[in-house]
Amino acid sequence: MPTAPRSRNTAPPREDVLAAVMATVAARGLDGLTMAGLGREVGMSSGHLLYYFRTKDELLLQTLEWSENRLGAERRGLLSRPGTVRERLDAYIALYLPAAGHRDPHWTLWLEVWNRSREADDTARARQAAIEGAWHRDLVALLAEGGSRGEFRRVDAERYATRLRALLDGFSVHVAVGLPGTGRDQVLERVGEFIEESLTVAG
Repeated sequence: MPTAPRSRNTAPPREDVLAAVMATVAARGLDGLTMAGLGREVGMSSGHLLYYFRTKDELLLQTLEWSENRLGAERRGLLSRPGTVRERLDAYIALYLPAAGHRDPHWTLWLEVWNRSREADDTARARQAAIEGAWHRDLVALLAEGGSRGEFRRVDAERYATRLRALLDGFSVHVAVGLPGTGRDQVLERVGEFIEESLTVAG
């Protein structure tokens, strides 16, 4: 039996709205994301959406947080599985980089939110920093574990994590915008070479 259309006065679950944002970005890019179009997707008016999210900037940031929460759960699962520390580091790196390559929706959204952060208030900036902090803490812990187990050279885990994430961020932008010569597979190979040169214990 067909489902009755949702009343436009009834808000859909918040997660449905955020999932619709990601689906739109994946299909049509950020240029294809309008409040009116999103409203049609979820059965709400653009005014109703603005009532709940206040601004498009807030909608994008909440969508990024929602996507990051899902990635965070996946990351914690990868980092807690059996295997060597290097295997888990490789899994971390693979998850960090744009999964869909050129125009990856998560990274497209990430780039847009950070571009808009120049005008963001302190609260929004703190929320963005929290996203970065979660990735950083997990990487620091992984590097420290690798050093304590003798799998990696002993390094300053905080400093090395900052350097490695800067490298990953730079390559991720190249992958996300489709810069020639920086496909996901090529980047994974280059980052792997950096890990070998800087972390591998001499045999």
